[in-house]
Amino acid sequence: MYLGIDIGTSGVKAMLIDADNVIQAQANAPLDVARPHPLWSEQHPEDWWSATQAAVLDLPAPLRRNVRAIGLSGQMHGATVLGKDDRPLRPAILWNDGRSHAQCTTLKNRIPNIEAVTGNLVMPGFTAPKLIWLRDHERDVFDKIKTVLLPKDYVRLRMTGEKASDLSDSAGTSWLDVASRKWSIDALAACDLSPTAMPRLHEGCEVTGQLHQELARSWGMDPVPVAAGGGDNAAGAVGVGAVDDGEGLISLGTSGVIFLAGRAFHPAPARAVHAFCHALPDRWHQMSVMLSAASCVDWAARLAQMGRAADLIERAEARGRLDGPEIFLPYLSGERTPHNDPHARGVLFGLDHDSDPAALGQAVMEGVAFAFADGLDALLSSGSSVTTLTAIGGGSRSRYWGRILSAALKRPLILREGGDNGPAFGAAKLARLAAGDGVPDDILAAPSVIDVIEPEVADIDCLLEKRSKFSALYNALKSQF
Repeated sequence: MYLGIDIGTSGVKAMLIDADNVIQAQANAPLDVARPHPLWSEQHPEDWWSATQAAVLDLPAPLRRNVRAIGLSGQMHGATVLGKDDRPLRPAILWNDGRSHAQCTTLKNRIPNIEAVTGNLVMPGFTAPKLIWLRDHERDVFDKIKTVLLPKDYVRLRMTGEKASDLSDSAGTSWLDVASRKWSIDALAACDLSPTAMPRLHEGCEVTGQLHQELARSWGMDPVPVAAGGGDNAAGAVGVGAVDDGEGLISLGTSGVIFLAGRAFHPAPARAVHAFCHALPDRWHQMSVMLSAASCVDWAARLAQMGRAADLIERAEARGRLDGPEIFLPYLSGERTPHNDPHARGVLFGLDHDSDPAALGQAVMEGVAFAFADGLDALLSSGSSVTTLTAIGGGSRSRYWGRILSAALKRPLILREGGDNGPAFGAAKLARLAAGDGVPDDILAAPSVIDVIEPEVADIDCLLEKRSKFSALYNALKSQF
């Protein structure tokens, strides 16, 4: 068995795959997000560790005894600051936190060519501006910082005692020279940090340490090696075999991502496209990122008192209309690609007396699809090409939403075995690579196709005019956010 652990935003997932990449068991433990002030989004690192323990121990004990290696994936960008005792000094500031907008300007003023170094715009969600915010607003905390880790790497520290990270996750900090795959001393110095505050860097398929013996005993397994793993999107791409030029995925998780793999580094900061290292050696990737995707449907289901997001989607599917007047801007946490606007907010527009929960669900799914289309346009305008697009994440379970997405993107969407399992599956594959068990090409092969959703011409035509209104609405309201 090979164990993949994904430290997500809404929960921790633990998954066991066998030597044929077949999922044998999985378990989840929920997490909550604290939003104590506008634009803030935080979690306590100890909650990640408690949820990790719960998820792993919920896996069948006989299978746990056969684990040969562990891989990690997780939400990116989170600033986890530790003191000299390696304990968290405060809650972690998460990827969808927008408080450090002014500090992005500070960092760019300190290093005018930072986009040339990191290949990316400096955004409030990235790690570096959050550290400048701590220096500006919580100086007592900042002065005690010994180490800065990303979320999954704090869990690694608890598992192995090692301070290590992989390149795909570290590329999202604004401290990495992404082309050279090493820390930028200048970028760190601009945040009043030194390289000693950073973890060791590894490729995603490299071993970073071994599971503590005492922890191994409590988990019912040997003190096995722990692979570096990857950021959630890079790990998800490994899971579905998106590892070569033009191979892409669309991730419908809490956030929304279009990910394109490649063998070369192609930065495109002008369109707020992310250009990061992949979780495999000598590979990079581009991403468009929206901060709220499937989480918008969760929000709408709560608003409509529907209970589950799936119930709202089913209600919209039963209605089956793409021609309603309702339009939704999905910017509940601000937005990245292509707007880089942390102040953008969600909007429901065009309501009338017939607007019911089904119409609300339809508008939300369409709004998320339009934002994905904006991201795809940004990627294509940067010179990228797309050969395949696989849907992953919890939202990919809905074929009806897939129909809306394929029409908005004007591209077929591939559904693969295990695609809704995302990053944990890729983390388990990276564990298998680190263990050296099997042929790498076989391990990285894409899972079997179970369905292809082709865009329907009538749907494309219906959504085209609505997308134009969607774009006009954001531009009209931008100055009001």
